[in-house]
Amino acid sequence: MAAAERAARKRCSICPGSRSGVSKMAAEQAAAAGAGSESCAPPVCVLVLGMAGSGKTTLVQRLTAHLHSQNSPPYVVNLDPAVRELPFAANIDIRDTVKYKEVMKQYGLGPNGGIVTSLNLFATRFDQVMKFIEKRQNTSQYVLIDTPGQIEVFTWSASGTIITEALASTFPSVVVYVMDTSRSTNPITFMSNMLYACSILYKTKLPFILAMNKTDIIDHSFAVEWMQDFEIFQDALNQETTYVSNLTRSMSLVLDEFYSSLKVVGVSAVLGTGLDEFFVKVSEAVDEYEREYRPEYERLRKSLAKAQSKQQKEQLERLWKDMGSVAMESNSLADSSDTSALGPSDLIMTRGTLDEEDEERVSDTDDIDHQDANTFRKLSGTLVERLHQIRKHPRCSKEMFWEVLQCTNEKKKGNARSAGKLNGRIEKRITCLLMMQLSG
Repeated sequence: MAAAERAARKRCSICPGSRSGVSKMAAEQAAAAGAGSESCAPPVCVLVLGMAGSGKTTLVQRLTAHLHSQNSPPYVVNLDPAVRELPFAANIDIRDTVKYKEVMKQYGLGPNGGIVTSLNLFATRFDQVMKFIEKRQNTSQYVLIDTPGQIEVFTWSASGTIITEALASTFPSVVVYVMDTSRSTNPITFMSNMLYACSILYKTKLPFILAMNKTDIIDHSFAVEWMQDFEIFQDALNQETTYVSNLTRSMSLVLDEFYSSLKVVGVSAVLGTGLDEFFVKVSEAVDEYEREYRPEYERLRKSLAKAQSKQQKEQLERLWKDMGSVAMESNSLADSSDTSALGPSDLIMTRGTLDEEDEERVSDTDDIDHQDANTFRKLSGTLVERLHQIRKHPRCSKEMFWEVLQCTNEKKKGNARSAGKLNGRIEKRITCLLMMQLSG
């Protein structure tokens, strides 16, 4: 934008008569650029799933190259810890975080167990991946996610569910199931692929695209025909006389509803054909996500937040009552004339009734603010001391008590900035209460 303004000034200096027109044009360009940056849509997360050998990684490489040729570079994430070489440059690679072979050695696992454990370890830090994706949402329209070759370790594991739901709750997300068309010419194998695709659809509960890969070997029209015409598929099944064919014939009736709403596209990861149609299907899936899936996620998020808020209030009420009973017991056990038996907070509250010697020692009212603040900092080192000090004050409120709990939780989580802000606000309010007590 700055370069455009400099160019406009240069043209104005050459042609003075056109100054107003060029300035107006530059202003319009700047306004358009600002509006474009403000209305930038969140990136679309494309989760690529499929059987081993179906061509998932090759398809991700072809999609990445296609988007780069369209001047729309994607943000690429690799979730396969066992892959040796990637044919594309990944922005986030699980292999940089988790060493797959070391996990196998340390836990005594096999290949599949090592992949599951590596994904579980990576999922514990997936919130950081979400932050990286959010930072790139102004520059990348698509986020391509390549999953492990063993589809079951991602689809049916806890880490796969965590990753999928984390993405879908924040960004428009689409699941792409890659099917090896050349290995699905047999109707029984085709039905097995369709059953797995149907199970993934109902497991993820996200917009679903069936990408029939390797159309450079065999065209996918036969599979589309089987999905659209039940009788043609039955004719192909009649050539099979095994028990599995009878089961497949029964299951084909069940999947008619699944076929009716399924988005199908034929692609070739080697030749790059069918990619334009693929992204058209992705756009349709995004519209479906915004229309049907996002409201459901928003409803679930609100209900979860409401349940958490209710649970926090119940815990606060119980803790408020418990701390009150503990404070009463401690006050009944301690004699008010014995200052050695008083707790730290009791010393603060009863400073006006101490001996004259102690009263002379703290009679400097000009320094009272700093003394009380420093005293509070010393006394608020542990959770128990702080809660006792807050709870026993007559002007304490539940809101102030809740702020103390929040501050302590933030410190435990390691959020130094938010804990510092809460702690500063708490110190100010308690210092004011202490000064009011002393002045009274």
